[in-house]
Amino acid sequence: MAVPLESLTAPELWPSLARWKSQGGSGKFPQLPEQDEAPWIILDPKHEGGLKNQMNKLNFHFIPESIPDSVSIDDTLGPICIDERAIIGEYVRIEGPCYIGPDAEVRHGAYIRPNTWLCHESVVGHCSEIKHSLLLPGSKAPHFNYVGDSVLGCDVNLGAGSKLSNLRNDGRKVIVRGISTGEIDSGLRKFGALLGDATQVGCNVVTNPGVIIGRDSNIWPNVTVSGAHPADSTIKE
Repeated sequence: MAVPLESLTAPELWPSLARWKSQGGSGKFPQLPEQDEAPWIILDPKHEGGLKNQMNKLNFHFIPESIPDSVSIDDTLGPICIDERAIIGEYVRIEGPCYIGPDAEVRHGAYIRPNTWLCHESVVGHCSEIKHSLLLPGSKAPHFNYVGDSVLGCDVNLGAGSKLSNLRNDGRKVIVRGISTGEIDSGLRKFGALLGDATQVGCNVVTNPGVIIGRDSNIWPNVTVSGAHPADSTIKE
């Protein structure tokens, strides 16, 4: 069933961010697209409101002394800010620019690539790789996950081995499918997935480029997902 784009805007996908802020969630939060904007513009590196440009505007550098000596830090491409309350495990690789917020946890052997924004209480687990992506408060990529050019809403959980692919095999720009007005050219060559708040992703799920999943959805294990899906979806195949 085709989904109206207005039901998959940033305010519809990620309403819980306002709750986190009002309940005292600390740290820094990016500005999300407005109701009348395509939600994927936050992944556009050329857009003023894109994650990359918002990251550049932070423009400060802080690495706590408590970071283990085994952690590899590379700020060649931009500053790295790690909140002193963040938990960073051994043998993590972190490349700037990036922001790791309070009570965020980056576990042993994780790989944080440029333009990653980890909000309050988000988790990146063992052997997970995050690149040019936003993890909103409480979201988790805890076990052997790849998250490329994507947004994980509040309290999203990725099952072990799940991958959010961000690049078409032919290298062409990503098309958003399943929208009621027809296919939409995102204008982005790299666009992974937008996962609404509290979406649960089963083990070994793969999302094709340009997937949008409404909030409170459930994706069964071992499924390959394409297109747009409304809130409260159960995706079995």
